[in-house]
Amino acid sequence: MERLQKVIAQAGIASRRQAEKLIVQGKVTVNGQIVKELGTKVSAADKVEVNGIPLVEEEKKYFLFYKPRGVISAVKDDKNRKVVTDFFDGIEERVYPVGRLDYDTSGLLLLSNDGEFTQLMTHPKYEMNKTYIAKVKGIPARETLKKLERGVLLEDGKTAPAKVKFLSGDKNKNSAIIEITIHEGKNRQVRRMFDAVGHPVLKLKRERLAFLDLKGLNAGDFRELTPHEVKKLKVMAQTGQ
Repeated sequence: MERLQKVIAQAGIASRRQAEKLIVQGKVTVNGQIVKELGTKVSAADKVEVNGIPLVEEEKKYFLFYKPRGVISAVKDDKNRKVVTDFFDGIEERVYPVGRLDYDTSGLLLLSNDGEFTQLMTHPKYEMNKTYIAKVKGIPARETLKKLERGVLLEDGKTAPAKVKFLSGDKNKNSAIIEITIHEGKNRQVRRMFDAVGHPVLKLKRERLAFLDLKGLNAGDFRELTPHEVKKLKVMAQTGQ
């Protein structure tokens, strides 16, 4: 017997959190009866439907995507803007973003139809290192970069220590290129961190997630993760490495 939301997530319909919302909204039936209790458990013999569609467990898929700027980290958008799944037309499985990148931020984003994997990758307890390259306004002083390293106070609390590296500065354009590595997942965190020290982000790209990078990919490209990469990510998340 498995919890209903877990079964839905494993079928690739949605992440476990999204599955819980579907249950509460009355969009899930078990053996023809609407179920709104999150603790409900089902077996393989039970007929589960979401929005009237029977669950069929899909083969698990895991992709690394180079998200371009101006694309929403979602499967649909009410303003008809381009979303990440628009780039996955040839994929039969219903993949969805593992976490998110802001509309104006480019770079590495994972997509999958494995709800358990998504939960593991996005749960605050298991956050892994994410490295960004930021083009910022002005040229930060060394002490400013040390503030970022120690953590800065935002509206939702102080950020955890970060790794910060000055890459280059252009006095003529009054801008600098900074590499920053964080392991938290606060909303628009990198942009807000630089705002807090007086150097707004002009352009932002996520270069790496844990050991993964964008090597060999152009904006809009994706590749499937190898079984070894998937296993390594899971182990890293579970062990806090």
